[in-house]
Amino acid sequence: MRHQKRINHLGRKSAHRKAMLSNMASSLIIHKRINTTVAKAKALRTFVEPLITKSKEDSTHSRRHVFSHLQNKDAVSELFREISKKIADRPGGYTRILKTGNREGDNAEMCFIELVDYNEAMLATKDGAKVKTTRRKRAPSKKKVADEGEVKAEESKPKKTASKKEAAPEVTQETEEEKAE
Repeated sequence: MRHQKRINHLGRKSAHRKAMLSNMASSLIIHKRINTTVAKAKALRTFVEPLITKSKEDSTHSRRHVFSHLQNKDAVSELFREISKKIADRPGGYTRILKTGNREGDNAEMCFIELVDYNEAMLATKDGAKVKTTRRKRAPSKKKVADEGEVKAEESKPKKTASKKEAAPEVTQETEEEKAE
């Protein structure tokens, strides 16, 4: 049973685990999205989210506290300059884990972990135009013809459409005629 065991040790000693999480957190802050295993992503989420919360208050103390965990000046400056402004109104949940399948070599579950406010594709669907919904359309009414063979023959013929080359000169001619008027 796992009672009172909150930390996933990830098969590493504590110093190795802390260094790995620090490096992964720095990469996540700089690149906004990284590819890793699900177990590491869940451990990283518990490591990086308190640091992001700490970055909302831009003081010397909070910068030093975050730097003591990350050990990377570029990541700390990126966190306090860019990310803290974008997540200022968010009360938590700064990261998202998207599972991508299993790794080929050892069949480990892989995923992307990303900062929520930086995924442009998902933000576009929420804020942008309506998402197309699928719905059933009524079947077209069939013509009642005395001979059913004629109906099947008409349905089986492919419809001829004008190719792009044929359609293009017509459009240009119309525009030239409109210009002349």
